[in-house]
Amino acid sequence: MADLVVTALGPVRLVELNRPEQLNAMSEELHTGLMSVWDEAAAEPEARVIVLTGRGRAFSAGGNLDTMTRVQRDSAFRERQVDEARGIITGLLRCPLPVIAAVNGPAVGLGCSLALLSDLVLIADDAYIADPHVQVGLVAGDGGAFVLPLLVGLTRAKELLFLGDRVSAEDAVRLGIANRAVPGDKLMDEAMDLARRLAALPVQALRETKRAVNRHLEQALDTVMEPALLAERDTMHSAEHIAAVERITAARGRR
Repeated sequence: MADLVVTALGPVRLVELNRPEQLNAMSEELHTGLMSVWDEAAAEPEARVIVLTGRGRAFSAGGNLDTMTRVQRDSAFRERQVDEARGIITGLLRCPLPVIAAVNGPAVGLGCSLALLSDLVLIADDAYIADPHVQVGLVAGDGGAFVLPLLVGLTRAKELLFLGDRVSAEDAVRLGIANRAVPGDKLMDEAMDLARRLAALPVQALRETKRAVNRHLEQALDTVMEPALLAERDTMHSAEHIAAVERITAARGRR
């Protein structure tokens, strides 16, 4: 799979989003691959830890305009995208291997959700996180409304989701969105060092501790994520979303 590259590095599985020229925005292939990669990595007997990152200068810019336009017009494709989004979220959440997000650049939209749902988050000191779903006429259904309140509290989560403002690396650490910020040129070294520390821990104790802590998130799956995801589906073909995509497309065409 060209858009999603998995490399075995001893007990570590390095999962790289590989659309650097598109800032690792979601293609159909990448979206589908992210749904299954967690189970595939966990099925490898030697695998102990996953490190998730993006190639190039972005972690992930989230959705892309071509997919958004098709989703607006094609109801079957829209349902498939929602099903895959559900699979990406639940697969990451329930993956028995600890997942370290190495946020090397902007993590936006679904990219933001991938970072927030990882178990540990290292962020480059010049990177940022943002969830701008509402700004483009969408409900923040594929992760933001589900996980942000548990990380930063209701009031701050509403501010971040309503306004879609960028959260700097420093603020991400302060808010509890990231574990620590590191210089960009040291990011992967630190992520791999952390992965090796986790890989050396007793396997059952680590995995069952992750499962126990993630029960807080599991409780919110049906009560928060599922209604939010279905609400996002309904806004995917709303007049406001269509108008927002048209404005963005026109602005890019004038550059």
